[in-house]
Amino acid sequence: MFVSVFDMFKVGVGPSSSHTMGPMVAAARFLEALAASPFTARGLRASLHGSLAFTGVGHATDRAVILGLAGFTPEGYDHDRAEATLAEIRARREVTPPGFPPLAFDPARDLVFDYERTLPGHANGMILSATDAQGDVIFSETYYSIGGGFVMTEAELAAGRDRDEGTPVPYPFRSAAEMLQMARDSGLSIAAMKRANELTRRSAGELDRGLQRIWEVMRACMERGLSAEGELPGGLKVQRRASEIHRRLMAERGMNLTAPHTINDWIAVYAMAVNEENAAGGQVVTAPTNGAAGVVPAVIRYWLDHVPGASAARVGEFLLTAAAIGGLIKYNASISGAECGCQAEVGSAAAMAAAGLAAVMGGTPEQVENAAEIALEHHLGMTCDPVKGLVQVPCIERNGLGAIKAVSAASLALRGDGTHLVPLDACIETMRQTGHDMSEKYKETSLGGLAVNVPNC
Repeated sequence: MFVSVFDMFKVGVGPSSSHTMGPMVAAARFLEALAASPFTARGLRASLHGSLAFTGVGHATDRAVILGLAGFTPEGYDHDRAEATLAEIRARREVTPPGFPPLAFDPARDLVFDYERTLPGHANGMILSATDAQGDVIFSETYYSIGGGFVMTEAELAAGRDRDEGTPVPYPFRSAAEMLQMARDSGLSIAAMKRANELTRRSAGELDRGLQRIWEVMRACMERGLSAEGELPGGLKVQRRASEIHRRLMAERGMNLTAPHTINDWIAVYAMAVNEENAAGGQVVTAPTNGAAGVVPAVIRYWLDHVPGASAARVGEFLLTAAAIGGLIKYNASISGAECGCQAEVGSAAAMAAAGLAAVMGGTPEQVENAAEIALEHHLGMTCDPVKGLVQVPCIERNGLGAIKAVSAASLALRGDGTHLVPLDACIETMRQTGHDMSEKYKETSLGGLAVNVPNC
């Protein structure tokens, strides 16, 4: 089994990896398939189903689909150009993706939120179609956004093609138990095994540059969030708080105040800064999703800025370890809030961050696995119930608390020798089962929980 570190950590755009990035990627894939088909299209249509329909407006899914059909991609997203393109599309009622003539597309008519029909493959389903001059459908494809920006066609999902099928890797662990046994047999750390696997796909230089870029984008996102002020979009009138909290923490540090709880505030504000940027539609890194994007970078920043002996040269080791754990969760359960609730998003992110921190703090593979298990175990059952379908409440604060839990989990694991009662594999399977049994109201549909008990205005 192989899930790349660059699949777990992808540069993209907020506010949601499954509801914004995924649909934009799906639209790009549809254009590629249409270009390779024998059909001559004159128009396009799209329908959103399940969670994409119920929370699509709050997650900017409609914008993502329109822009994707116009040729935009998450990694190359430019906000100002996107706004101008959206205005032009709505005025002219057509899109002009690269390599195509103008195609009829009226967002008010041709983009449908279908609240009645959930597609069978996944809660995040969408159908994209091309039409001829008479408006008849000549080409159509069903896509599923399965979390973290991963997208599959209906056929790919049915065939189980949600993982890499390329060159065999030297350490193909499919479970935490296999991972630990391979570590014992090889004498390598989890990060070293993950690195060896990655080197079957790219050169050492490409890997290192890619890891450096991931951290650079994470840190830049955080810095923007720590300085930006104002109201977040969407209508909830949520005010950004990270910048003010950060200013106060900096002032207190200058006065040598040492309140025992202050380190938690530092960890939380780093995560909140990222997720405020995500909520504003800024550039973020899925970690493993946009809704949970603040946890991993917050824990890295905590380690670099607050732990003696930390070195930026080891951030790659942190990310590789975190990606190994994230890959296990994705392979054996889910990282999708629409599939398993927020335990699959912030819970997975906390497990990844705890593992990464334990690794760079000198933990053994057994201690790293223990750290991941502690963090995930204490997110089990967490629902995904965003108010008004926006990735704001409770999502922003939840990332802060997830980061704090990750640090605590790593600390507890490092106090032991890695021996513990509940294996990570059992915890991942429990999360999968819990998600399966969870009511759809609590899986990113905004039909239950806080989403219906908090006024939306």
